[in-house]
Amino acid sequence: MNILTTLQRQDIRSFISKSWANSWPMILIMFFEFLIGMADIYIAGRVGKQVQATYGFVIQFYFIFIIVANALSIGSVSVVSRLFTGGNSAALASAAWSIILTTAAGGVAFSIAGIFATHWFMELVNIPAELKPYGVELGKIYACGLPFHYLLISTNAILRSCKMIHRSLTTMAIICLMNVGLNFFIVFHTKLGFWGIALSTALSVFAGSILNLWHCRVLMSKARAFSFRAIREVVFIGWPGGATQAMWQVHSMVMFLILSALPEKGVEVLAALAAGTRIESAIFLPAIAFNMANAVIVGNLIGEGKKADAFKGGLVTMLMGVGIVTLLTVVVIASARWIAPLLSNNETVIAETTRYLYISMLSEPFMALWVILGGGLSGAGDTRSFMYNVVIGIWLVRVPLSYICVVLLGLSAASVWWTMNLSQFIMAIFMARRYLQKKWLT
Repeated sequence: MNILTTLQRQDIRSFISKSWANSWPMILIMFFEFLIGMADIYIAGRVGKQVQATYGFVIQFYFIFIIVANALSIGSVSVVSRLFTGGNSAALASAAWSIILTTAAGGVAFSIAGIFATHWFMELVNIPAELKPYGVELGKIYACGLPFHYLLISTNAILRSCKMIHRSLTTMAIICLMNVGLNFFIVFHTKLGFWGIALSTALSVFAGSILNLWHCRVLMSKARAFSFRAIREVVFIGWPGGATQAMWQVHSMVMFLILSALPEKGVEVLAALAAGTRIESAIFLPAIAFNMANAVIVGNLIGEGKKADAFKGGLVTMLMGVGIVTLLTVVVIASARWIAPLLSNNETVIAETTRYLYISMLSEPFMALWVILGGGLSGAGDTRSFMYNVVIGIWLVRVPLSYICVVLLGLSAASVWWTMNLSQFIMAIFMARRYLQKKWLT
């Protein structure tokens, strides 16, 4: 009731218009990401359940290596969006140039580390031995594309912070077409086979990063020197976001290992988890799109000195996002039996994927609430609240309870899915409370 009263005092249409203008391009960008992921998991499933299960693990390993880029992008959006509306073009140019250089250097360093660490890591983790050879090959190819993925992430953050998101949208559309097309061609029409799943990603992000650098040239034309001050602020704001993503990705691998301990149908459940999470991303990615849009909206408004509008704009964006996610949730639940067979030809995997969707979909609106409000907090520079939220929901609730259910009590995978729902609900309560307290505005 208080939320509605607060919003009724302002021109709600203005907030909706601004939120939607920033959100719909991000929704499309996330849709392109979704198509890429669906193509990957579809092709992996057609190659075999071993490749599909391995892909689900390796992609989590890959995301760990791009955590630094994502962390820098969180700080970049907060810093660049405020500089853009603040009117200091020289400071903006130096900040953009410095962010791109720093990100590129990080990408090269992690690429080298990934190439040499993949084999060691695959030997270290307790995944089925039959999956490890596939994991080593895919991991090394993904690592080769890291420098370009780092550049792509940083330039996308800069473009959307400077109200040039349509150029970022064009880039991601091209990447999607390249990635999906190359995926089918390389895997099914060349001798490289399943290598094409990772190679298509490396080639497409290379092309996208070059295109984005061309788009950003205008913003960097007035750069005079490397801005250590901007990088310090980006790192200060971004490191909790990086820590959050690190904890999230490590949690994903831990959950993978917990499910590996199932006494029966271990590989099938892991393949189902990979397929189910890809289907679930049809809902999760729009929530991330509104998260990113909210960060820009709140950051721009705070840069203009409009803190009250920043608070209300964040609420409107959250309500829009939760509404859309709820509708998508209903669609996925209604069509789960028909979607699951598209990603696998194994009957056990199909049944487990369907069960995962029926249970996990129930918590999606709560997920959207905490993710989107967290985007608003990030735009204001309050990334630590988001980090604390993940610590509470994931590491104090989801992981321990999942371990107890599977390893100690010997329950089925369904117990893990219900534990995931509980953690989403707890995180939604924590984030809503933090946002409504308004302490982040100061």
